[in-house]
Amino acid sequence: MPEFELLDGVAALPRATWDALAGDAGSPFLEWAWLASLEESGAARPETGWAPRPLVARQDGRIVAACPLYAKGHSEGEFVFDWGWADAAARAGIEYYPKLLAGVPFTPVTGGRLLTEPGADRPRLLRALAEALRELCLANELSGVHVNFCLDDERAALEAAGFLPRLGFQYHWTNPGYRDFDDYLDSLRSKRRNQVRRERRELEAQDVRVESFAGRDIPEALLARMFEIYLVTVQQHSWGRQYLNPRFFELLAERFRERLCFAVARRGEELVAGAVNVQKDALYGRYWGALEPLRHLHFNVCYYAGIEHCIRAGLARFEPGAGGEYKQLRGFDATPTWSCHFLADPRLHEAVGRYLAQERAEAGRTIEWFAEHTAHRRDDGARLEALRRRLSPPRAATPGART
Repeated sequence: MPEFELLDGVAALPRATWDALAGDAGSPFLEWAWLASLEESGAARPETGWAPRPLVARQDGRIVAACPLYAKGHSEGEFVFDWGWADAAARAGIEYYPKLLAGVPFTPVTGGRLLTEPGADRPRLLRALAEALRELCLANELSGVHVNFCLDDERAALEAAGFLPRLGFQYHWTNPGYRDFDDYLDSLRSKRRNQVRRERRELEAQDVRVESFAGRDIPEALLARMFEIYLVTVQQHSWGRQYLNPRFFELLAERFRERLCFAVARRGEELVAGAVNVQKDALYGRYWGALEPLRHLHFNVCYYAGIEHCIRAGLARFEPGAGGEYKQLRGFDATPTWSCHFLADPRLHEAVGRYLAQERAEAGRTIEWFAEHTAHRRDDGARLEALRRRLSPPRAATPGART
């Protein structure tokens, strides 16, 4: 069996070592450049309630598995909400914080949480990591450990170790091979197709043009303004939380530029809005802000520009972020997301388990309803069957599998 060790941060490891575990495919937010930049900028540190404690497994002196793990002093920035559980714990006299969280800070994107070496016996290592997380929680008398936005084979290993599965959903856009934006529009029902065209025309009538820039093509002047764009949304909304700082954006420009994709709206040469997207296996929407309150600006910058970029770049999927039922009207379909939770107190664990069983049933019905009422005019039986598989109990990975 491997030996486990808690480190003081992902930045303490060589970049190549961590990225070999994160893999060439899958979520870019698991890469060393993203996680280390959160730590080194001060966005994820003990003082902000995000103490980095990555768990690594060593065998014969080398790291064969790892987990991006944090000791949390609150439940902010997780996007899998457990405030009700914390309230119930307080009423029962249970200290809920600190707790352990496996995931990526402030980033509601599904990806590996139990990382394994390429070619390794992944099922064995998944079982070992799941057991280690549970024992780590119990040995340190913490209230629980939560694994957010995990993969299906990870969910299987965690459930086998006593974790409770939680079902949520987001709205994702998929690209079956559209030739251009008009081809995507033709896939929509007539009412939705006309709605998108009207929203694009109205923005053009305001003399605003939207462009996308990726990687080395991003102008230097634009890099310098994206923190301002991010901050606008935080300051304009009562629910806004400033998790990030200018140094984080500077580090992304230095270390992560090839993954960045910016959509910007301009009137003449004046910047009026922008969105920070990240691309790898798919396009991921992260931060946006508008410097002017223009009609339909949000839909054009955050969604239509991303769809156009995916079609041009041949990306098969666009995940624009959490929430937003209005996305479904524009061709983004409800897609399951999963998390797993272990509560150390048996009473709390049992109560949460009952709640999650009811929540899963309701979420499953909602996802299927959205699938049957998609904005797309063509009924895709294969898509519906794939969706139902995601809602069923997970299968464990086969030895040596890489996800």
